[in-house]
Amino acid sequence: MTAEDLSVPAAELMIVGHYDKPAGYATRRSGGSPSWLLLWTEAGEGLVEQGGAGFRVGAGDLAVLGSGVAQHYRVSPAVGRWRFWWVHFQPRAAWTVWLGPHARGGGAHLVAGVPGGVHERIGLAFRRALRDARWTPDARVPYVAGVPSELRAPAVVVGGPARELVLGAVEEVLVLATATARPQGRGEEGDERVRRALAIITAEPGAPHSVASLARAVALSPSRFAHLFAETTGQTPMQAVRRARVRHAASLLEVTDMDVGQVAAASGFVSPFHFSRAFRKEYGLPPRDYRARLRPATG
Repeated sequence: MTAEDLSVPAAELMIVGHYDKPAGYATRRSGGSPSWLLLWTEAGEGLVEQGGAGFRVGAGDLAVLGSGVAQHYRVSPAVGRWRFWWVHFQPRAAWTVWLGPHARGGGAHLVAGVPGGVHERIGLAFRRALRDARWTPDARVPYVAGVPSELRAPAVVVGGPARELVLGAVEEVLVLATATARPQGRGEEGDERVRRALAIITAEPGAPHSVASLARAVALSPSRFAHLFAETTGQTPMQAVRRARVRHAASLLEVTDMDVGQVAAASGFVSPFHFSRAFRKEYGLPPRDYRARLRPATG
C-alpha cells in the first residue's frame, strides 16, 4: 500500500513522501483528512486552500493543515511546477502551540519565509524521515543518508519505533521553521515580543504566569502586551497559558504514571478540579479517561 492508494488517509496512518509535480496536479478533499498534513516547499509554487483560508507557498514555506476541514492544494498554473515534501501525521501536544502564531484560519497554518540557513537541515530531516519510515529494529542494512531512489515512492509508517523516529524528524522540522520564521502580516516588533512570550510559556507552562509577568518579561505594559498578543495569536495570554498547561498535562498523562493530582500540580493548575475542567474543555474527556484510552486494559 502506498500513499497513491490513500486519497483520504486513515487517521492512524502516518505517510511520508516527496513530489515534484507539473501543472495540473491537484488534490481535493471535500471532507478534509482525518490526519494532519504538512507541506514543505523546496521549489516552484503551490496553491493551498483549507476552510476559508487560501495562500501561495513557495520555496522556504511550510504549510500545516489541521484535520477535518475541506482542503484543496495544487500546482500554481503561473509557475507550472511544485517540488515539495509532505507528511500525514497526528501532532504531538506542544506542536499546536508553536504553530499558533502562524494560524491562517480553517485549521490552516503558514510558516512563511523560513530563512535559507536552515533549509538544508530541514531537507536532511525529511530524508531521514523517509528512510526511518521503513526502519525496523532488526534491520541489517547499514544506515546511509540521502539515497536518491528513496524519493520516488512515499512510505507508509507501520512500526511503533519507526513512527517515533519519523515524528522526531517532523518535530525537528517544526522547531526549525517556527523558531526562525516571523509570523506574517503583523508589526515586527509586536510579533517578536509575542514570540518571546510564547517561548516563555512553552518552556515552562507550569510556572505562575500572569499577563503582568509576561509583559515584564518582554518589556511592555500589560495592556499593550495583551493587545499585541491577542492581535497576533487570536487568543488572550492566559488562554495561551491554559492551553499550554493542558497540553503539557496531556504529555505527562501519556508518558508517566503520575496521578491526576500530581499532573495538575506539575502543569500549573491550582486544583485537580480546575485541571479536569480545563482538560475536558480542550480534549473532550476527563484526564483519567484520556489516559485510559491510551492504555487499554489487558488480560
